[in-house]
Amino acid sequence: MNETSEGPAPAADLDGSTVTESDITTATRTGPPSHRAAFAAAPLAMAVVDRDGTVVDANPAFGELLGAVPGELTGALAADLVDLASDARTWHSYREVLRGRQAKLRCKRRLKHPDGHSMWAQITITPLADGAPGVLLSVADITARRELQARLRHLQMHDPVTRLANRTLFFERLTAALEPESYQQGGTGRIGLCYLDLDGFQAVNDTLGHRVGDRLLAAVAERLTRCANEAGQGRATAPLVARLGGDEFALLVEDSTGTEQLADLAEALLKAIQAPFDVSGHRMSVSASIGVVERQAEGTSATGLMQAADTTLYWAKADGRDRWTLFDPERNAHRMTRQALASTLRPAIERGEFQLEYQPLVGMEDGRLRGVEALVRWNHPQFGMLTPNRFIALAEEDGSIVPLGRWILATACRQARQWQLDHPDEPPIFVSVNVAVRQVWDSDLVADVAQTLAETGLAPHLLQIELTESAVMGSAGRPLQALQALSDMGVGIAIDDFGTGYSNLAYLSRLPVSVLKLDGSFVRGFQYEGEGVPPNPADEVVVEAMIQLAHRLGLTVTAECVETSAQATRLRRIGCDTGQGWLYSRPVSPDRISGLMGAQV
Repeated sequence: MNETSEGPAPAADLDGSTVTESDITTATRTGPPSHRAAFAAAPLAMAVVDRDGTVVDANPAFGELLGAVPGELTGALAADLVDLASDARTWHSYREVLRGRQAKLRCKRRLKHPDGHSMWAQITITPLADGAPGVLLSVADITARRELQARLRHLQMHDPVTRLANRTLFFERLTAALEPESYQQGGTGRIGLCYLDLDGFQAVNDTLGHRVGDRLLAAVAERLTRCANEAGQGRATAPLVARLGGDEFALLVEDSTGTEQLADLAEALLKAIQAPFDVSGHRMSVSASIGVVERQAEGTSATGLMQAADTTLYWAKADGRDRWTLFDPERNAHRMTRQALASTLRPAIERGEFQLEYQPLVGMEDGRLRGVEALVRWNHPQFGMLTPNRFIALAEEDGSIVPLGRWILATACRQARQWQLDHPDEPPIFVSVNVAVRQVWDSDLVADVAQTLAETGLAPHLLQIELTESAVMGSAGRPLQALQALSDMGVGIAIDDFGTGYSNLAYLSRLPVSVLKLDGSFVRGFQYEGEGVPPNPADEVVVEAMIQLAHRLGLTVTAECVETSAQATRLRRIGCDTGQGWLYSRPVSPDRISGLMGAQV
């Protein structure tokens, strides 16, 4: 490391006395005897160098430092004695001082004594006083100071419990490994990371105390280090093992050879930790979850790599712990998309990014349009047109389902009323709107429905509210009261995806339900499984029994996911009331529904 600076600086003696540069620079061969005596007796190693860089005089301390008699140094090139020509920057500054164009040079050098030991020296070069030709070169032994600095740095950069590299050193090494000059100088140009934490470590601290916990961490560190050393055999360097804090560890693999290398390392780490530990008289077992990331170093940032590792570690824990998981860009993209959607849901409602499509509900006997189900779509500016399965669950989680649900209800009812006005000679069709159970709890659904019907002029019997079976079954308190109030108002209540939840038909007699919508899994069982392979007759028996019981309870039945005429024929034969599915129509725009009114679908 080279350092250059300007301005005078005293040269300190080891015993505390100080010789100033003013005194030193006058101690030339032509100076007064007192100055020459000070030059010779000074404990600081010094030499007078002429404008050509040749030593013209040296004091005994300088000779002792270099393992030579001072007189033997006369005529030698100073740059060779103290290694000033080893880098271009220092050599240029040295030449500028000799020529009088630079006031001072100060640098550090590692010098080798003839007896074999090395030392760190601080070298200072300044012009002689009173314009005398030449410069004064002084050399201070700073080996002890450098060693102290190294010890302090080691303490600053290592964890006191495990003796491993700490977070600071880890990120310093990681950042350096991602510098272009690091991965462009050869090697694989790739980097890998195993990010690990212990499963259930907190229980050890809570039950046995932090002292035992610390000793367990130290034992884990030893095993991780052993694995790293084994992985590094035959390679330039072993993976860096670091404790990032708590029970979190990381192994950094520079110049990784691919995911297989990282997978082998992760597997070895898991096995090493799974073996029981004997700590402070306690035999204990722990496991670990490991997130593994491996990628090209180019284009990767330390922050990006750690975010990927943290995400992957979370996956490993979510997938059951005691395992390693490899970073999956597709899985991460889905997570990022989910976060992006969740953060923009509410503003999207205000910006009007949602729209409704409608899927026909067709009478099984005559094929006539009876009603439609309103299905919301999100016309996202970044991700395009999104179906409900991409965002409804998110809306339920953050509560935005309430304002979104109000918008859907108002839009669907307004459209149903518009169809009625546009086709006064046709029987009006009803509109079915899905409602999440959170809408019942977090808003006054009954008031919202009543206000919407009043504002749009739609008759209550032309609105049907759909709730899932799991949301309706077991309802009590506010949900049941809301359903009863809506039913009393004349609004139809339908159970969606029936047959996939509780399937407690007896409970239906106590609910204000008017329609059952059979889940598509029952209907799909009606179709032929292959050429010459008839449908399973048990499916038809189950569906027929459900329809008959529903009719006895005064309910009508809608079959979802009707895709073939054979399915429709069988459903018609066993008494199903209405059907919905691609056999009749996919979800379409309002104007397409207008074209179906009064016609056989």
